[in-house]
Amino acid sequence: MDVFNKLYSSVSSTVSQIQGVLPGNPVTREFEVVEHIASAGPGLLWKIYRGYKKSTRQEVAVFEFEKRQLERWQKDDREVMLETLKRGISQLTKIRHPQVLTVQHPLEESRDSLAFATEPVFASLANLLGNRHNLPQPQPTALTGFKLFDVEIKYGIIQLAEGLAFLHSDVKLLHRNICPESIIVNQQGAWKIFGFDFCILNQTTHDAKPFWPYQEYNSTWHVLTQPMLEYMAPENALISTHSPASDIFSLGMLIFTIYSVGGKPMKNFGKDWGAFKRFSSELKQGRYPSMSHIPDGFVDYVRLMLNATPELRPDIHDINKVPYFDDVGVKTLSYLDALFQWDNLQKSKFYKGLPQIISKLPHRVNMQRILPCLVKEFINAPMVPFVLPNVLLIAENCTEKDYKKHILPPLKAVMKIQDPIQILLIFLQKMDLLLKLTPAEDVKTDVLPMLYRALEADAQQIQELCLSVLPTFASLVDYPAMKNALLPRIKKLCIGTPYMSVRVNCLLCIGRLLEHLDKWLVLDEIIPFLVQIPSREPAVLMGILGIYKLALTNNKLGITKDVMATKVIPFLVPLCIENGLSLSQFNALISLVKDMIDRVEQEHRTKLEQLNSIQQESKALDLNYASATGPLVPSVPTGVTPEMDTMFSNLGLDSYLSKISPQEATSPAVEVKMTSSLLLEDKQRMVKQQEQTQRLQQQPSLVAQQPVQIAPPPKPKDLTSTLIEANLNLMKTTAATTRGSSINNNPSSLSWAPTATPAAAPSWNNGITSPTYASGSTNQWNNNKSTAGNWTALDSLLPNKSTNKMSLNQMPTSNQPLLKASATPSQNQSKQPTNQLMQFSHSTCR
Repeated sequence: MDVFNKLYSSVSSTVSQIQGVLPGNPVTREFEVVEHIASAGPGLLWKIYRGYKKSTRQEVAVFEFEKRQLERWQKDDREVMLETLKRGISQLTKIRHPQVLTVQHPLEESRDSLAFATEPVFASLANLLGNRHNLPQPQPTALTGFKLFDVEIKYGIIQLAEGLAFLHSDVKLLHRNICPESIIVNQQGAWKIFGFDFCILNQTTHDAKPFWPYQEYNSTWHVLTQPMLEYMAPENALISTHSPASDIFSLGMLIFTIYSVGGKPMKNFGKDWGAFKRFSSELKQGRYPSMSHIPDGFVDYVRLMLNATPELRPDIHDINKVPYFDDVGVKTLSYLDALFQWDNLQKSKFYKGLPQIISKLPHRVNMQRILPCLVKEFINAPMVPFVLPNVLLIAENCTEKDYKKHILPPLKAVMKIQDPIQILLIFLQKMDLLLKLTPAEDVKTDVLPMLYRALEADAQQIQELCLSVLPTFASLVDYPAMKNALLPRIKKLCIGTPYMSVRVNCLLCIGRLLEHLDKWLVLDEIIPFLVQIPSREPAVLMGILGIYKLALTNNKLGITKDVMATKVIPFLVPLCIENGLSLSQFNALISLVKDMIDRVEQEHRTKLEQLNSIQQESKALDLNYASATGPLVPSVPTGVTPEMDTMFSNLGLDSYLSKISPQEATSPAVEVKMTSSLLLEDKQRMVKQQEQTQRLQQQPSLVAQQPVQIAPPPKPKDLTSTLIEANLNLMKTTAATTRGSSINNNPSSLSWAPTATPAAAPSWNNGITSPTYASGSTNQWNNNKSTAGNWTALDSLLPNKSTNKMSLNQMPTSNQPLLKASATPSQNQSKQPTNQLMQFSHSTCR
């Protein structure tokens, strides 16, 4: 809260101070007072404030005289002083001349003050020469270290001479108090006559010789109620008369004071009339003080102006003929004041040579004297191309504060002018200066729209200049304006222009703008646009190539793999065989294509490797699960010639080729081919599977009853053929029994052997018994077919009802080895088929 209280108190004090400047004065109804800047008039009693008119915001200077300053005076002196000041302002209001201070609001009186408003004022000449009485503290920064330049003094003297000539010839008026306190320097640096407090008008008719009644100097009055004795002509004391020559003497004394050290007058008299008379007598005798500080080319003329004899003083109109004033700067300032009388042709010739003079003049003179005259010409459009270069030349030495205050406001109006087209050209040539001094907000609101119009102009030179300067302030363009306003205009110009140089500059401009764009704006707006460019000249192709290179190598941008593969590379490859390309251009283009292909290959290979690793991990998990249930036999393509095998190898087509049979898969040739086409990881995995299979086979197997194959029901047969076949089979059985006994003596043989000796020899009688045999595995039985003989003929004689069926749980699976069946069936099962057979045979024979 303390901070807010302090802020509130400071603001309140400031407001009350401003409101208390002119308490109750009617001037404050129309004008707003801002700050105290100078002082002027007799004894610098007038305070000068900077202000503006409330209705029009037009800048003015408000003069204020506080009556409390006279409180120390006697009553008669106070009354005389007030009347003198009122009469002087009243006379000033009636006079209108360029070298006389212009009054914009007449004198207003209140109980506490006198006030009136004039044109904007910089300071009084007394303030500029070092007299800072009645100024605010601290003093205005504009007056700190201020020093008049020679060109300002020269032209100021000429202006005062012109003003006095007007007063003497046209108004028939004697000023009688030409001194630093009565000279005002306005805001443009022009010297204006002020302080008509002691002036005397002509008292005769128009036809008669002018007569100005003489007024005696009264030493008893206050010193400020009478003209200053330091600048009064000697004839006032010698012969009690005055004339226009008296003002010329006062001007001479003013020149002496201006060139003196510290701005001191020749003598200080105060109100000592006797001392002034003695000094006048010395001048009458030709005893002048030293004038070494006055320039050599002007000292003689000043001495002539200070002559004690009025008739020997030079005429006021002859001052322009003095060689000392034959200066290019003075003439330039004189021409500027008379420009309103010239036609456009004369003005254009003057403005063309003005840049050479501006570079030689002091910057303050350019700002105060030349710039206001140039700005007035902005309303004359045909003259703007001649005036604008001079304004921008002055702006080069401006500070940002002066530029924003004095130059930028009129330039904003000029930026909107489209005709003549040279205005755009000048702005584009000085765009670096505009961007340096113009605030970012004004660039967006005023400079950018001007550049948009330049892109749409018909002049080729303006388009190229605009494209060259756009990247310099791309950082000031926001994203929506870049996307929706700037880039579309550049693309439209690039596609539609008939000039190749403009098209190439469009591509170069886009290339310079890339660093200010984002990745998606480039992919969506720039890359598709390059394909649409109709021209195939080498310069255009190299511009396109440069954009691709920048987008590819920029870390912030980059071109994606998909865009390169589907859009960029298919577009660039045909360009490589353009006939107009030189060797270096072809090398640059083909190297970019190769670089893009390498990037696509690298990125996509990395992606596929990552996917393959994921697939391999998934496959390894599946194989681990399959190894728990049984071995997997890899499928290998077959029926393919070696040439075809080489052609389609590693192409991912193995799943579409035919599979080999299990028998061929176990052949050595196929195994070699399989292992040669497998990866190292696959080979290692298969070796592990083989080891696991071998361990499973080495484990002891479980014993189970061998399933008996159930034969289909026999068909009716002829009896004779049946008996013959039975006898033949019996003979074969006997022979097999004999061989089986010999095979049993060999432990390594894989044959069957009878488990019990038959009770009697086999015969067709009742009681024939079939021998019982040892049952082996299915594979052993199949391997001994050639040795044991064919017993399939007896299968049809076995009845189906006596066959024991196996349950589903006892059946072997495809992935497990067959279990060994029981070796000895029961005797009832072995004898029952034989008895039934013999019974059937006897019944048949009967």
